[in-house]
Amino acid sequence: MSNYQLFQNDLPLQSLKSFKGDITIDTETLGLNIKRDRLCLIQLRNESNKKVYLIKFDKDISPANSKNIKSLLEDKSLTKIFHYARFDMAVLKENLNINVRNVFCTKIASKLTRTYSSKHGLKDLVKEILNVELDKTEQTSDWSQKKLTKQQIQYAMNDVIYLSDLKKNLEAKLIEAKRLKTFKSIMNFLDTRVELDLMGWENTDIFAHK
Repeated sequence: MSNYQLFQNDLPLQSLKSFKGDITIDTETLGLNIKRDRLCLIQLRNESNKKVYLIKFDKDISPANSKNIKSLLEDKSLTKIFHYARFDMAVLKENLNINVRNVFCTKIASKLTRTYSSKHGLKDLVKEILNVELDKTEQTSDWSQKKLTKQQIQYAMNDVIYLSDLKKNLEAKLIEAKRLKTFKSIMNFLDTRVELDLMGWENTDIFAHK
């Protein structure tokens, strides 16, 4: 667990220059209700140097205190790799007014390519594609506590260190299945999907007849 750094509320400005290409990202919250349960942690991995950065947030979280992470995640030249980007993007927009740009979602890529399976969770993908067994015990732990445990830190790191390899595998599958164009269209629509979620239409199919 030595190759990580922990910061409070934001990344230091000098670290932004080191990011090139892909960034793998995840978030931890107090729960799954975006309007109720605040953002507690952002974990990201700089794929150019393989360093993991953990950003922990105070209970009085404010966009004014997180301008560098906003700048990084809104940079269109960097690819942001998530698993279930829809949730993380909504959390980031709701808590920090961040509009994440240039996104690759491994969950959607999995659903478009692994049509033989109904299991598209991160643990399932890492097990099948990379033959690694993830421990998800800390998933429902208290991420708001003042000091994170070693187990929480390891869990947080595990949620981002495999995403780049998953992207490479799933991107190849998208090309093979001739669904890369469709996937890119879905990624472009994610901004709108997040807006609908935050406006209250998260469980309504507005395209449905009724």
